[in-house]
Amino acid sequence: MFGLIVVLLGIVLVGYLIVKKYYAPWSLLLVGLILLLIVGLFTDTAIVTGKKATNSWLLDIVQVVTNISSSTLAGLGLQIMVISGFADYLDRIGATKSFVKICAKPLEYIHSPYTLLAISYLVGQFINIFIPSAVGLGVLLMLTVYPLLMAVGVSSVSACAVIVTASCLDLGPASANSIVTAKLLGTSAMEYFLEGQLLIGSISALAIAVSHGLIQKYFDKKDLASGRLTADDFKLKSELIAASAKDKQPDAPRFYAILPVLPIVFLFIFSKFCYTGVKLQLATAMFLCMILSFLVDLLTRRKLKECIANTKAFFQGMGRVLTSTVSLIICAMVFAEGLKLSGGIASIISWAASMQNTGGVVMLVVMCALLAIASILTGSANAAFFAFNSLLPHAAKAVNWDLIIMACPVQLVSGIARSMSPIAGVTIAVSSIAGLSPFEVVRRTIPVMIIGMLTAILSSLILLG
Repeated sequence: MFGLIVVLLGIVLVGYLIVKKYYAPWSLLLVGLILLLIVGLFTDTAIVTGKKATNSWLLDIVQVVTNISSSTLAGLGLQIMVISGFADYLDRIGATKSFVKICAKPLEYIHSPYTLLAISYLVGQFINIFIPSAVGLGVLLMLTVYPLLMAVGVSSVSACAVIVTASCLDLGPASANSIVTAKLLGTSAMEYFLEGQLLIGSISALAIAVSHGLIQKYFDKKDLASGRLTADDFKLKSELIAASAKDKQPDAPRFYAILPVLPIVFLFIFSKFCYTGVKLQLATAMFLCMILSFLVDLLTRRKLKECIANTKAFFQGMGRVLTSTVSLIICAMVFAEGLKLSGGIASIISWAASMQNTGGVVMLVVMCALLAIASILTGSANAAFFAFNSLLPHAAKAVNWDLIIMACPVQLVSGIARSMSPIAGVTIAVSSIAGLSPFEVVRRTIPVMIIGMLTAILSSLILLG
């Protein structure tokens, strides 16, 4: 009972702080430290064991932060920082913009409004594999796909709902959550993507695309009839046209579109699916692609000083994600450590495991519900997944499941739930560009995302089990 009370206290405290818009990383860290302090004061549980222990339970609380920081920065943190740096560099030289333009080009030939809507989601989700930033992708789609949707008669709120959810499945080896899941599974991010994510993600994406087409059409007709929408909501606003004209990303040659694809290509070639003679780590692949992209840009522009100046974006991107995503990972892991050491999580897992025949399904539903609530409250799939992913191996082991059956749907659900949050960065960015309320947009995303969640869970149980 003590452990359950501590877990409940921790979750309520974090939820309160984040809902009140306190800085999320420090909120998670602060509550994690409080939980560790409670464990140290009221139980005999060792907070740190082995050579890294300080021999003082009070100092061990701080040692937890040191241990987690050192291991994360050297491994997972470096991978995420290099991915972010490379993405920012591609933005700086215009390669990302070229890639999105080419992918969106075929959409110009589709004139059925809600067919275009559904296919636009699939195109956006495909692009997300190569551009893992939800906000960055959302902004680019607002400048390329949004005008197309408005031109064929889709309402602005429907178009925004599709764009907000374009990255909902968080697919691909460049995704931070994918990298974390792969680490849990003891495999590479590419292997996890091809052997787990791709099948379940494809089925979920199809279900979401069809749902968007049907549900947004229903909402548009209903809201237009009730007066919630007017004819002006189906017209492209001049402000967005002006924003498109002021797009900060430079134009680049069309062949630059190949540059965002290079990391996936190299990771696939040098894997068990193609050639195993060379072992290529994710961070190494990103550094390699950065060097190749610089050489391509240099040979194309032939302006050495300008091309070297552009590489500053790479290191700025690494620093930016260190202060956001990587710091969030570390603080969330401290919070998770406090939850685990309290014993409350073990009690919940034991309770679910005790249910004969249905224990595994109950466990999966509990984990998915926990991640969904956390994602909606924080507006971040990363914050939610980083905080609770370490519980997945224990949950799967308790019900004798392969870890991938538990991990894959939970990881996908965390991203899906983010698209239901009015405080998610991508929701706020897309809504502000279109001049809409984030709450109006998530009113359209919630029913579609619920269908996506159910599809991800059911398809994982059937196909991965």
